[in-house]
Amino acid sequence: MKQKKVFILLGHPDKDSFNSTLASEYERGASGAGHEVRRMNIGDMQFDPILHHGYKVRQELEPDLLAFQENMRWCDHFVVLYPSWWSTMPALLKGLFDRVWLPGFAFNFTGDFSWKKLMKGKSARMIITSDTIPLAQWLVFGDTTNELRKGILWFAGFSPIRKKQFGYLKHFGTTGRRERIKRKVFNLGRKAK
Repeated sequence: MKQKKVFILLGHPDKDSFNSTLASEYERGASGAGHEVRRMNIGDMQFDPILHHGYKVRQELEPDLLAFQENMRWCDHFVVLYPSWWSTMPALLKGLFDRVWLPGFAFNFTGDFSWKKLMKGKSARMIITSDTIPLAQWLVFGDTTNELRKGILWFAGFSPIRKKQFGYLKHFGTTGRRERIKRKVFNLGRKAK
């Protein structure tokens, strides 16, 4: 198995969440299999997630955002874990991408409705948790991962982009079920997939 450079982003602001546990399991699996791993927890990062003037005025990037960009450039494989809140990612995670996903970093417009994808050659894994059954959520709301999967990662050139959703955790998140989910995520980490 080819060793990869894996960058893990815990997109849940709470470091004591089940998402954090899953990030640690993925990290443990990847490191144990010999992959080189870097990790950032969004809850530890210090940055303003708001674009106060949209994109018409450039906001200087804080050190944690510059570190995030460096980790994205460095990695072969990007892993983001987050909860689905109101059928989308947490606001802080969206704010992170609003701030860092800039021309010259993730893409460049080339004119005539085309662009250059500056993250080509990288793969991504999305691990999403929710209190809703993923199939039921999809039937009612459609693909709630599209914003990050297509609008952000695919737009920058990531391929393949794999996702794993774990739902109904609040009501049926028994210890045995959570242990099975942790094993699945650990094994994804070993494969860096």
